[in-house]
Amino acid sequence: MSAGLDAAAHLRRLYEERGGATYSEDVTMLQHGLQTAALARQAEASAGLVAAALLHDVGHFLQPPDDACGYHAHAEAGAEYLGRWFNAEVCEPVRLHVAAKRWLCAKEPDYAAGLSPASAHSLHKQGGIMNGRETATFEAERYFAEAIALRRWDDHGKQAGLQVAPFAAYEALLRRLARG
Repeated sequence: MSAGLDAAAHLRRLYEERGGATYSEDVTMLQHGLQTAALARQAEASAGLVAAALLHDVGHFLQPPDDACGYHAHAEAGAEYLGRWFNAEVCEPVRLHVAAKRWLCAKEPDYAAGLSPASAHSLHKQGGIMNGRETATFEAERYFAEAIALRRWDDHGKQAGLQVAPFAAYEALLRRLARG
């Protein structure tokens, strides 16, 4: 069996088994990932960025939640976990999506006011709003722009009752992207 088939099947099972949690949002983690991926597809993002959008919160499934809002170090944990199958084009936007929230709060004054209550709560647990040195470091990241795009889709992928394609619709994409 190929690595791609293993990755896609494994991740589908993981999301089926653990994706029912809501972590204080109006949608389950599975629905959130699917909505975020649908937004990436609508924006005609690269295949790697669509996969990152789908899988960006996988780190929540890897450790017990810190509180009702999930596992706050999920970005780093998720990127490391996905690294067994995927290259940087998938893993780096996942790793950076929390930093992107912190950066957006620093650079766009109205951004923080639009965060969901759970996302605003986790912001403080994840380091708070970036300072000037942190923003400069983040802006130098190779996947800076992709992380910002992912973060914006992440913020909008929380709509109760929205119908989107199921996880199975992304399995071929995950197989193509997985390292052999």
